[in-house]
Amino acid sequence: MLKTGKKISPAVKRRAKQIQVLLMDVDGTITPGTVALLSQPDGTALEIKIFDAHDGQGISLAHTAGIRTGVITGRESAAMRRRAKELNIEFVYEKQPTKIAAYEEILRKTGAPESAVAYLGDDLPDLPIMQRVGLAVAVGDAVLEVKLAAHFVTKAIGGKGAARELVELILKSKGIWEEMIDKARA
Repeated sequence: MLKTGKKISPAVKRRAKQIQVLLMDVDGTITPGTVALLSQPDGTALEIKIFDAHDGQGISLAHTAGIRTGVITGRESAAMRRRAKELNIEFVYEKQPTKIAAYEEILRKTGAPESAVAYLGDDLPDLPIMQRVGLAVAVGDAVLEVKLAAHFVTKAIGGKGAARELVELILKSKGIWEEMIDKARA
C-alpha cells in the first residue's frame, strides 16, 4: 500500500523507527468519514460504518510487531468497538470531544515517551495530539490545517488504506516489513 510516488524523508523515517504506540482517530481515518444512518420503522436509526480490509491487515501487523494500538474518537459506535476487538486494538476511547485527556491517559498506561507515539488524524479535533506526538500523520484527504501540522501525509485517503500506509511506513522504517509479511494472517 505504501505506493506514494514521493520519497520518504530521512527525518520521517527516523521518527517512524521509534514508534511503539499507534493512535488513530476513527471517522475519516479508518473509516471514510461518512456517517450513514439507516432509518427504522420505529423511528430509530442504525449507524453503518465501513472499514477497509487493508487498514485492518495493517493494524493487525502493527499488533503482531509489538506496536500498541488505540483509537480516540468523539463519537460512540458499537460497530467501531466490534472492529477494534477484531483487530486487538488495545486502547478504545469514545465520546472524547477533546482528545488530550485520553491521549495523556494512554501515555501513562504505556509509559511511552511522546516521541514513540504516532497519531493518524484528519480534522481539527486531532490537532492538539498531532502537535505533541513523535510522528503526526494526516490522511490524504485531511483538512489543510491537519496536513500542515503533519510530519507525513498519506497518499491514501481516510478509510481507504491510510492506516495501512502508516503501518507500512513504520514497519519499513524499523526494518521489519519483510519479516511481518510472513506473519500476516487472514
